[in-house]
Amino acid sequence: MSGSVDYSTILDRAAAHHGGTDAVLEKAKNAHAGANLEQVPDDRWLSTMTRCVFCAGFNWKVIDAKWPGFEEAFVGFDPRQLAFMGEEMLSSLVSDERIVRNGQKIKATLANAQFICAVADAHGSFGKFLAHWDPADQFGLMEYLNKHGSRLGGATAQFFLRFGGWDAWIASPDGCKALYSAGALEKPQAKTKRELRAFQSAINALNEQSGQPRAVLSRLLSLSVG
Repeated sequence: MSGSVDYSTILDRAAAHHGGTDAVLEKAKNAHAGANLEQVPDDRWLSTMTRCVFCAGFNWKVIDAKWPGFEEAFVGFDPRQLAFMGEEMLSSLVSDERIVRNGQKIKATLANAQFICAVADAHGSFGKFLAHWDPADQFGLMEYLNKHGSRLGGATAQFFLRFGGWDAWIASPDGCKALYSAGALEKPQAKTKRELRAFQSAINALNEQSGQPRAVLSRLLSLSVG
């Protein structure tokens, strides 16, 4: 199905909505792109991961406003310290007014500290692990995060990867509409494994045609709708 996706058509549609080719390509740039993921400390990965977990289903502005308190309460998101303290720290965090006191998400953060430590022990650092994962297989990476991490399924994983600097696509509603119109999706959504694989295939096809980063391509798909 992905063979029906044409980069020139997507780009032309996006350009028509957003002031021309140069303007829309500028708008589609990934502001979070990381120059060297291997150099990002593990605590910053846990910080970004936690932010995305807490933002899921919640008002992002509230989380942003309280984020300095999160950094303090979670001791700078040092994964080694958080993994060591574990349940002992949970009891104090659920009553800490510096953060959003969601017990399940706090517990997920402590579990993700252990996850990051395990990955870092196996690969040298969490950043090295991500840097060496093939960007053509984001679906596989999302499956890994969902299986081994906590509350890292679906859109949360996509936003974590994008905000962390990995070249990630996001299956946004508008992006799905664009691929549905192009015949690359059977429905204007990408939620099931089958649909996410189809989204990945379409992004890979566009990447082969254009050489553009996958994050840029998913932005262009969204912008092509309006």
